[in-house]
Amino acid sequence: MGFLHRFAFSATSIVLLSLGSPTLAQSQDFTKVEIKTVPVKEGVYMLLGEGGNIGVSTGEDGVFLIDDQFAPLTAKIQAALDQITDKPVRFLLNTHWHFDHTGGNENFGKAGVVIVAHNHVRERLKTDQFLKVFDRKIPASPAAALPIITFGDTVTFHLNGQTIHAFHVEQAHTDGDSVIHFREANVIHAGDVYFNGIYPFIDTEHGGSLDGMIEATERILAIADRDTKIIPGHGPLSNRAELVTYRRMLLDVRSRTRTAIQKGITLDDFIASKPTADYDKTWGKGFLSPEKFLTIVYQDLAARSTP
Repeated sequence: MGFLHRFAFSATSIVLLSLGSPTLAQSQDFTKVEIKTVPVKEGVYMLLGEGGNIGVSTGEDGVFLIDDQFAPLTAKIQAALDQITDKPVRFLLNTHWHFDHTGGNENFGKAGVVIVAHNHVRERLKTDQFLKVFDRKIPASPAAALPIITFGDTVTFHLNGQTIHAFHVEQAHTDGDSVIHFREANVIHAGDVYFNGIYPFIDTEHGGSLDGMIEATERILAIADRDTKIIPGHGPLSNRAELVTYRRMLLDVRSRTRTAIQKGITLDDFIASKPTADYDKTWGKGFLSPEKFLTIVYQDLAARSTP
């Protein structure tokens, strides 16, 4: 029996942010959300629901969880876990601070799960935040939702016959992103440095950058081979070849945007020229429109090119 059978919580007790929606999570209807379990390798799974993709390691040592979506979904997430293991959740690692990845922290934390994250994640969660691009204020998280173990560069877990190595990638999607490598299983959870099939959101307000996103993909590619399974922060289960395609898109967008900035082309004129028309049909169908994505990229690169 999962721990949530013994743990009650209110679905509207925490105000959460959905990065893919203009409304706050407490006004969203999660009743119809289904948690889909995708087997990745033996003992390793991906859970799909609403929000960031969840990574799971199961075995005799218990459950190691990566991210937890939204608080109203915790019972459904636990039910999905109960279908694949009778072991309790022992550790929860947050890939970054955004609440479509950390919304269930309080529920798991109150149940005794050890929450782990990069130093910056705890700092972001413990104070009020504001995302200008979505015009949303995110209130500080309660104490039970905060990581109780933090790290600066890397941390390694030895569970379920796996060496689970998490490493920080700087100024990528945010300032506190972690990539998690299941070495023996040859599986990588990339967090939100990888949006598979859609333009990525880059949280430049909180330390993210396009350059950092590209560098993060290069670090992942350096440890991946053709058999590696890659769990993206959003989108379907992936692999090295698809990550190479994603990186090429990011490189092309950076090159085109830098050229426009160097030529003195304004943001409005740049967007009007539809510089990513060849990519939009494939990548432009996510929650970020091509115009919104290009605005973030242009402003990021313009700010970094200013003497």
